[in-house]
Amino acid sequence: MITIYGMPSSGNCYKPRLLAALIGRSFRHIGVSTEDGGTARPEYLTKNPVGKVPLLETDDGRYLPESNAILYYLGEGTAFVPTDPFERAEMLSWMFFEQYSHEPFVAVRRSLIIYPRLSAFATDDRLAETLAGGIKALGVMERRLAEHDWLAGRSASLADITLYAYTHVADEGGFDLNAFPAISAWLRRIEALPGYQPITWLP
Repeated sequence: MITIYGMPSSGNCYKPRLLAALIGRSFRHIGVSTEDGGTARPEYLTKNPVGKVPLLETDDGRYLPESNAILYYLGEGTAFVPTDPFERAEMLSWMFFEQYSHEPFVAVRRSLIIYPRLSAFATDDRLAETLAGGIKALGVMERRLAEHDWLAGRSASLADITLYAYTHVADEGGFDLNAFPAISAWLRRIEALPGYQPITWLP
């Protein structure tokens, strides 16, 4: 059985748990937190020298870091990875967008607000910067989803799971999702998928 090391409140750590639930993949979960220094302990750093979560341990004892890489590993051969080459590349483009244009603003602003240890970094300038960047990223998604049910291809893919993780809790970072009706409808479509579990779920 695979093992997922993660922090339950983290959107990045939620991604592989959500995909596992959607594809019916059993896994063991081990809580490791940046809040209590768990990711900096020597026994964890031997598994992931970068000192971040999530981390996947495969059935045969290999370790794979980075949330989107874990998604791709778990999703290969499932309906969440398109078979059409263009649609598969389109899926990857949205996954790159999430890491470079969405997560640095939407996820970071949420973290600055909800994690006490980061409060010193939540300056007015930083909050304004992440708000503006997050609204821009959400606007890109809104335009796509106003014309398509899913971000890539004709059904839910890893792109949707990747971007759902932090978008659905964007309100915790001060983003008004009511201003994005197409995104709101997309969130409901994901939550209606068979096997869906919320961010609070652990096996």
